[in-house]
Amino acid sequence: MFIRKELFRRVAIVGVGFMGASLGLAIKKKGLAREVIGIGRQETSLREAKDLGAIDEGTLDFAKGIVGADLIVLATPVNTILDIIEILGKDHKRGCIITDLGSTKVAIVERAEKVLHHSVLYVGSHPLVGSDKKGPANANGLLYEGAPCVMTPTDKTNRLAREKIKQFWTMLGCTVKLMTPQEHDQVFAHISHLPHLVAFAVMKSMPDNYLEHATPGLKDSTRIAASDPLVWKDIALSNHKPLLKALDETVKVLASMRRAIVARDAEVLTDIFKQARDKRKRLD
Repeated sequence: MFIRKELFRRVAIVGVGFMGASLGLAIKKKGLAREVIGIGRQETSLREAKDLGAIDEGTLDFAKGIVGADLIVLATPVNTILDIIEILGKDHKRGCIITDLGSTKVAIVERAEKVLHHSVLYVGSHPLVGSDKKGPANANGLLYEGAPCVMTPTDKTNRLAREKIKQFWTMLGCTVKLMTPQEHDQVFAHISHLPHLVAFAVMKSMPDNYLEHATPGLKDSTRIAASDPLVWKDIALSNHKPLLKALDETVKVLASMRRAIVARDAEVLTDIFKQARDKRKRLD
């Protein structure tokens, strides 16, 4: 017997860059929606996403794009997500589910629960995917396959909406984990946001004339410094308290390394490196 997989009639994806267009491709591939609408700021990106098959139609008109949508996915930088939530708080579709791809969660969830009407069913999401590449031209319909996805429901989250979004990510091939928004931001300040800042710092401090001698190790360890500066500006500022704590802890370790080098203390330096190495091995 044929079982319909379709979860939504009309999905509106706000932001059809790399992640938004990849999501559109995945939704279409899995048959999870009857229609996918792309909403963007540039006609070129919308046209590329449509030509790629990531969306059925595209529009620059936000109000027009969300008409009739039973799922709205906010696939933009964090500050833009916050602005869109403010707009949705004034103009909403009753019963519509809203989720997002934001890399920080406390600011977004608090804004959503503050301004959205109770009939708008918001569920926070953060699929752990990405790339230093940009734009719909680089979209990948398999991007979400096998990826972890963190959902951040609260006690105010509608239970049925939570379960439907969990089903949505699961059917896209993600492994879903649940965290509170606060736990999410504390964890990701360390495992994602801090490494990006460190990579940016290493490249910022690198003398230009040394770049021609770059080793594979430098390229591997700083690959994420090629990420979009505007995206990471939003992430750093919206998750500033946990990120500052993570930065301070890293600065303490760097200071210990500096003191050991100045003192020619091989034992302390080796111990720091050994502890770091042993912890890194646990990731393999």
